[in-house]
Amino acid sequence: MSEKCCGSNEKGRLTRSDNHGSCDHKSDKPASCCSNGSVVAFPTAKTTHATSDESEKAEYRIHGMDCPSCAVTIEKRLNRLDDIHEVNVNYNTAKLHVSGSGVLSPGNVENEIQKLGYTAEPLNQNKHYRTYDVVGMDCGGCAKSIENHLNTISSVNDISVHFSTGKMKVAHENSVDDIISEVSKIGYKASLLTDGKKPAEKTHNTEGYGLITASGILIVLGFVGTYAGLPGIISIMLYAAAIIISGYKPVKSAYFAVKSRSLDMNVLMSVAAIGAALIGEWFEGATVVWLFTLGNSLQNRSIEQTRNSISDLMELAPSEAWIKAGSELVKKPAEDVSVGETIVIKPGDRIPLDGRIIQGETSVNQAPITGESIPVDKISGDTVYAGTINESGSLDVEVTKLVDDTTISKIIHLVEEAQEQKAPTEAFIDKFARVYTPIVFGLALAIIILPPLFGFGAWDEWVYKGLALLVVACPCALVISTPVAIVSAIGNAARNGVLIKGGTFLEKAGAIKSIAFDKTGTLTEGKPNVSEIEALTVSENELLSLAFTLEDYATHPIAQTIVDYAKEQGIQPKHGEWFQNITGKGVQATIDEHVHYAGNLKLFEEMDVPLEDIRTRVEDMQRRGKTVVIVGTEQAIIGIISVADTIRETAVEALNGLKHVGVNQLSMLTGDNEGTAKMISEQMNVNRYFAELLPEDKVEAIKTLQSEGHNVAMVGDGINDAPALATSDLGIAMGGAGTDTAMETADIVLMADNLEKLPFTVHLSKKALMIIKQNIWFALVVKFIALALIIPGWLTLWMAVLSDTGAAVIVILNALRLLKFNSMNSEN
Repeated sequence: MSEKCCGSNEKGRLTRSDNHGSCDHKSDKPASCCSNGSVVAFPTAKTTHATSDESEKAEYRIHGMDCPSCAVTIEKRLNRLDDIHEVNVNYNTAKLHVSGSGVLSPGNVENEIQKLGYTAEPLNQNKHYRTYDVVGMDCGGCAKSIENHLNTISSVNDISVHFSTGKMKVAHENSVDDIISEVSKIGYKASLLTDGKKPAEKTHNTEGYGLITASGILIVLGFVGTYAGLPGIISIMLYAAAIIISGYKPVKSAYFAVKSRSLDMNVLMSVAAIGAALIGEWFEGATVVWLFTLGNSLQNRSIEQTRNSISDLMELAPSEAWIKAGSELVKKPAEDVSVGETIVIKPGDRIPLDGRIIQGETSVNQAPITGESIPVDKISGDTVYAGTINESGSLDVEVTKLVDDTTISKIIHLVEEAQEQKAPTEAFIDKFARVYTPIVFGLALAIIILPPLFGFGAWDEWVYKGLALLVVACPCALVISTPVAIVSAIGNAARNGVLIKGGTFLEKAGAIKSIAFDKTGTLTEGKPNVSEIEALTVSENELLSLAFTLEDYATHPIAQTIVDYAKEQGIQPKHGEWFQNITGKGVQATIDEHVHYAGNLKLFEEMDVPLEDIRTRVEDMQRRGKTVVIVGTEQAIIGIISVADTIRETAVEALNGLKHVGVNQLSMLTGDNEGTAKMISEQMNVNRYFAELLPEDKVEAIKTLQSEGHNVAMVGDGINDAPALATSDLGIAMGGAGTDTAMETADIVLMADNLEKLPFTVHLSKKALMIIKQNIWFALVVKFIALALIIPGWLTLWMAVLSDTGAAVIVILNALRLLKFNSMNSEN
């Protein structure tokens, strides 16, 4: 396996590698193991320097790393410096965290990294970020305008605005009120979020509807007045008033956008409306502004629904908890509860914090976390999660996680991060829009100036056509076509117990045609159970009693399985003595003055015990994937007990569901022998299986599937299957609700420990891709039709603005269908 190169981050997820340094892997696919065949866990380099309390800390983005050994090289280089106290390079995120004396000196760290052939970009140094909620953004251009405007302010050190989530993160030295004021100048409303959380009360962007109604009435009155014979000046005054009422905010926003060198929709619409008024088309100008304002309000209202899909999750966990203080119950804010305190949850209440039950039994509705519709029975010692519902009994729960560390808090954090990441399609559309808009803007100016300048018609005619082209130049419907669909799909998935880590993985899931499953713990329960009992010379209960006595002193997991089964059946052990483990073969003990044995076939063969047809039975059981324990003496076989892993109840149905949604290539990866693998694959109805695999062999199986032209997803537990998960095109982990590592490492996490949500996830992803394509094509077709109608003069200004804002509202409404999509009704 020397051609493979890999590594894993501190979370246990294998990182993806390419050709650099000591790595020999030449494909753009991730590799599976290091040159010595071992898995690399890192950060590997931990400095020996003492960390000073007064040391400076800095964070950098490293460009140029293409395999984990690059990260190790950087760590080693920086650790040699005397003024460096601690170095941590995360290959997956391409980030360097470093602390020491003087690390923030200009060029210090950057120069050292540059010597190694990489570049370092300082991040967030000496910056305190605040998070704001921004109301009024209805496309990515709005976010860009806010960024550009605030970047012109010297007291703002850094800013990022995310249209999808409606959030703005700013590192600034001036006051919060100053930031809110600056945002309001360009037509949006910002409010500070405490610790990045939503305000207790949701804000709805409903302001402005009265002004829209008033300006609409003025336009109607002016239109009626024109045909009623009133003096033209009266109609013009009514139209002008409508323009001022509806156009004040867009023009104000346009002014600051131009000032910060942005060319957004406010600029285009403002120029079109003012231009129309200047050439005497007052009705057209007023209609453009009114339709534009109305369209924006409808867009904002619709987009709020997608953003609320995640904010609703935040309200699931109660803000207060009942604390047990001696014999009394005291109500405290959830954020003030410490780890180790005991909280009391009454029947019907939501659980405020993650914890462990120390007293009580109940059923818990875990749907908010795992998407499971059936309540889960809980007893003392079981884990409960914040936001879930206590269905029946009263519980005493020991708190195990603070409010910010609960599973639901992590879900919200991960989903919001995912929504802020751009999918490949979204990134491409944004680039297209950045080129498209200035080109059409320049073309509009050329149409306005050149034809009349060279005598090809009147100025009014060509100015009007140019203004119509300006309106068409606004790419709002196209830019908004993808992010709203992605946010809606990710939000829907989160509410159904599926974490999709970003638009990239959503798109990948929709393109998956082949899925490989780890067998143990994924397709099967991962724990053995007694499957067959054959008593030959005694009763079944007597056989179990002997086996119970023998195996109770053994340490093998199979022995414990038999002991647990006997206890469940109410079987009592016999009195035994002189117990002895026989390494690799079984166990012996003296019971009723006779030596008894429990072990494998080899043990009894060496004692020359007559096996007759026993051997045939045992070999048949083994071929069917079972582990066989033989109970007997030196003279005869008393009976046979077989143990086997149990297939998950939901697995077969889930696999059939995957085939129904178009995933036709299903494979099973297992370390079991050929016979066992074949038997289970037939029961599971998978297309093919790969047997007798070591972890690195699973990687080869994934590569084999990829070499056959498949986009391959790997489903495992997120830890033991790390190499294969990393090599696959899409890593899917199960059981994230109980495993922080799985939540952090996989591309997609099924929060419940079963496969029933996998067909839903693939189907949702395919539906999202379909809607994204519909939106893009619809926006482009409408745009091209509008452009085609300009030349013959058939496109009026109000038709142009309707083609843009109307198309934007339609693509948003189309994307909102993903919020209500469910696997039971694929036509949603």
